[in-house]
Amino acid sequence: MTLALDGGTPVRRAGWPSWPPAATAEQRELLLEVLDSGAWGATSGTKVTEFAGAFAHSVGAQYGVVVVNGTVALFLALRALGVGTDDEVIVPAYTFVASATAVILAGARPVIADVTPDTLHLDPASAERLIGPRTKAIMPVHLAGAPADADKLGELARVHDLAIVEDAAQAHGAAFRGRPAGTLGDAACFSFQSSKAMTAGEGGLIVTDDLSLYQRLWSLHNVGRSLDGGWYEHPEVGWNLRMTEFQAAVLLPQLALLGGQLATRERAITFLERELKGFDGLALLPEPAGTTRNSRHLAMLRYDARAFGGRGKADFVAAMTAEGVPLDAGYRSLSREAALRPYGVQQVCPVAESAEESVVWIRQHLLMADEQALADIITAAEKVRQAFAS
Repeated sequence: MTLALDGGTPVRRAGWPSWPPAATAEQRELLLEVLDSGAWGATSGTKVTEFAGAFAHSVGAQYGVVVVNGTVALFLALRALGVGTDDEVIVPAYTFVASATAVILAGARPVIADVTPDTLHLDPASAERLIGPRTKAIMPVHLAGAPADADKLGELARVHDLAIVEDAAQAHGAAFRGRPAGTLGDAACFSFQSSKAMTAGEGGLIVTDDLSLYQRLWSLHNVGRSLDGGWYEHPEVGWNLRMTEFQAAVLLPQLALLGGQLATRERAITFLERELKGFDGLALLPEPAGTTRNSRHLAMLRYDARAFGGRGKADFVAAMTAEGVPLDAGYRSLSREAALRPYGVQQVCPVAESAEESVVWIRQHLLMADEQALADIITAAEKVRQAFAS
């Protein structure tokens, strides 16, 4: 068969489910309610406060603070925990750059730890080797919707008196040993950017069980005001990092939809695991031990070029995309990000760096498809493998 790249017929001509999904009637109703009310900002309306409480409750946390995006959520959590100039925060190498730049925004230095070869999550052993006198916090990332190792990282934090800030941007609904992501550290940060499991285009949220930390988070995101203070009282320096009522109106109905969407993606993973069993050259990365719920933000695949005629990952991604299956090349290791070097990032992370050449992603919206569509992923991969190997 001729590859679509070479003028052949693509395996799949039909599209994939859209993300975010089409707006619901409830979202439209709530948006019009906010529009007609004229109370469009968080300080004049009720939807932001309602969403903060409802989301925190959904993950088993006591308090929630809603902000403009996930990067700001990480920055705010770090600042509220006292992270600042001359401090260091340990961040995994295989993650979005915002995990590190949020540390820089807080005035601290990101220290990049390597990841585990099987799951690509933060390696506790690598993190431990990097703990020094200036280390103030660890930022585990719940990568691809699966929780990081809260047991080992939590023990590290206790032994070395460090804070844990969960980067849960991809982990809405995930759980570790029955404990929801969001309750595994001192604070947890979620994202509502366009690609996330819950989305308002942009937005972020911090949850915590610590009342004093919540009060500080609330103050910092609301220009330094205090919960019981006056409008023009500013006990500390803060910023206007508030979400709008429109975004909260879009997000509120999604809390009820999340469970069904997670179940759909779990069925997709079950199908892919079955179909890829014994498939030479492609394998799903396993869940970290202790995962009791995975939000399946991404399916990460290990690509073995040897089974594909020695062709590199970029060729595979291009060929699959031409066949109508748009795969993603995934992250670069933060240890190689030139933008971070002026901030002292100089670690070598061989596992994360190797993943650049061997890991591809199936994004969330493809995992919302039915089995007939998912079967096209396997068919396209087999077609590409045969062509590359010939």
